[in-house]
Amino acid sequence: MSTENQISDAKNHFEGLMRAQLKRVERIKNQGDWTDYSKVEKVRIGLLGGDGIGPQITEDSKNVLAELLKDELEKGKVEFVNIEGLTIENRAKHLKAIPDDVLEEIKSCDVTLKGPTTTPEKGDNWPNIESANVGMRKELDLFANVRPVKVPEQNIDWVFFRENTEDSYALGSQGIEINGELAMDFKVITSVGSQRIIEAAFNHARNTGRKRVSVVTKANILKKTDGLFLEEAEKIASNFPEIEWDSWYIDIMTANLIDEARRSSFEVFVMPNLYGDILTDEAAQIQGGVGTAGSANLGKKHAMFEAIHGSAPRMLKEGRAHFANPSSMIKAGAMLLEHIGYTELGQKLDKALSICSQFEKKLIITGRADGVTGEEYGKYVLETVRDKDINSKYERLSKGK
Repeated sequence: MSTENQISDAKNHFEGLMRAQLKRVERIKNQGDWTDYSKVEKVRIGLLGGDGIGPQITEDSKNVLAELLKDELEKGKVEFVNIEGLTIENRAKHLKAIPDDVLEEIKSCDVTLKGPTTTPEKGDNWPNIESANVGMRKELDLFANVRPVKVPEQNIDWVFFRENTEDSYALGSQGIEINGELAMDFKVITSVGSQRIIEAAFNHARNTGRKRVSVVTKANILKKTDGLFLEEAEKIASNFPEIEWDSWYIDIMTANLIDEARRSSFEVFVMPNLYGDILTDEAAQIQGGVGTAGSANLGKKHAMFEAIHGSAPRMLKEGRAHFANPSSMIKAGAMLLEHIGYTELGQKLDKALSICSQFEKKLIITGRADGVTGEEYGKYVLETVRDKDINSKYERLSKGK
């Protein structure tokens, strides 16, 4: 095909992408209110094992939640739903990020607990299908990725709000390549998409008594897209006069997080998709590694909670999946509990996980036979949750006493 014909095809392709995004903007404008889980007769929790070690750590986390929600399960207020088919093999078979039947099952649930999934890369043996995470965020409009990071002994208590449905990820599999010499991908930022994630961050700060929100962009270079995000942040900040806000470029903020003299002053962060992906992994490493961090993906109707690390196929291949660390999935489970209204229980589980992984360390999980299994570690966390003095114990240990 000639260069001119390829350019003509690219124009048509780009026009289709623009029209689809404009339709999406209108859908966002017409959204309803957030789900009130106190009015939901039975909360359905979908379980998505995913790939590699995913099914194992999802089961380990589910066992913890099932024990904590034992009364609610018996009363029929909560139900676990096992959803099969979100494996790379099944997705590749159907050439879809999420096969249709799997998506319908997910939509039938109020919230989901999801294990890590494999995303195809150029050069591997899988077809070029979209990330399952990106697919879920689009299909369920899970626009807010929320990741807390705590390191009490360093006075770190951060919450990251990452926009989940736009930016470079929105059209990541729909770029253009011409003559094998030119490749272009697309970055999408909308005013309504920016508004809702920024408002979520400021509302969280207000509702939790936090006094600072930091907006992260690269608006000095990406003047249209990141510039729009920053403009919306400035407008929304005016509605929260009691909250200090500031603007940072992504490169400087990555340095701020490892600046021990400065980093403890930050509280809430909000940013477009790509920068959030980078910063939250960096922050998780400061906390103790991506295996320790959970993630919430929130929309007004649905929510998905997940580990933020990969599927570790090598561990499965070597028969070590039962030694995988379930901390990230248990952390996600604690966030799920808080989201559906079991706030005190979720907070206790979060504190128990911190006590077990950062302070006491009575059991160590290494990923190999020289450490405990994920099931054993889950039982250790449960024992800690049941400690009637857990709150005072957490306060004492977090202060180094």
